[in-house]
Amino acid sequence: MIKKKAIDTVWVVAVPVATVWTAPDSPRDCDEPGISSVSSMIEWLDQLDHKQKLALCDDNLVQSQLLYGEEVIVDEMKDGWARIIIPHQSSKKDDRGYPGYIPERQLNALPQSKWQGNGMLVVHDKQTMLLDEKRQPFLEVSYLTSLPVIQEEGVLIKVRTPHGEGYISAEAASVYPSPEEIPKGSGAAIIESAETFLDLPYFWGGMSSYGFDCSGFAYALHKAHGYMIPRDATDQVNRGVDIPIDQKQPGDLLFFAYEEGQGRVHHVGFYYGEGKMLHSPNVGKNIEIIDLRGTIYEKELCAVRRYWEEAEEAG
Repeated sequence: MIKKKAIDTVWVVAVPVATVWTAPDSPRDCDEPGISSVSSMIEWLDQLDHKQKLALCDDNLVQSQLLYGEEVIVDEMKDGWARIIIPHQSSKKDDRGYPGYIPERQLNALPQSKWQGNGMLVVHDKQTMLLDEKRQPFLEVSYLTSLPVIQEEGVLIKVRTPHGEGYISAEAASVYPSPEEIPKGSGAAIIESAETFLDLPYFWGGMSSYGFDCSGFAYALHKAHGYMIPRDATDQVNRGVDIPIDQKQPGDLLFFAYEEGQGRVHHVGFYYGEGKMLHSPNVGKNIEIIDLRGTIYEKELCAVRRYWEEAEEAG
């Protein structure tokens, strides 16, 4: 059954992290914490073993993730599931954005007037606590969670949330007039931010500070510095500025393909400098910095793309 919504309402994610599934029957019994109305990433990750994490990829169960307050297009509601499009995650899978399914209980429909503010808050800590209207702990939210600002109140920032008004520590977030006015960071600045996630475990489809996949890591760190890039490595490699491999600089994206660089692109990482790569490798490993020399990655390197811009010199 298709559920229509009024033109003046918006669908927003109402859990700290919402996983975007390939189909409504993709979640397994072990995935219950990830599809609940509170969606605890910590609880979910703690109970998944290596084989179960691997199956999220190998069995094509998960597509991507969304953060608290992110907007989606809802195409259909049926049997407790929403077929959605993520307009800010561009993909060749749909011209409107990244497609997939999330549980209906992880979304709220709000009047457009209740989802506007005086600028936008962006969380820059790995995680921080969202307080409710009474300034009591309500939800732990992830790095890059963005919410409309109502007003700044000293050590706290009052924001609109999918559950009403709330507060976030001013020390844990930054406020910008709009998403378009987030300062553009250099390649070095992107690397500096990426380094803070060293040792974070890889998570297939991951788009939060609880775990990233390789392309989700690239997407998130670019977004943090004012650049919106495609969601998947196979799309990322076809955008940006093509950089000769021998002219790569820190912050550039390195792409790797099967068949010693001649086949399908399967991985992306950041060039770190001095022949090294900073990346989120694969299931069972953590975000790391490695020397490319002598590795399979050295043989599979097929392209370098740059999305960051050189800072303009002061006149």
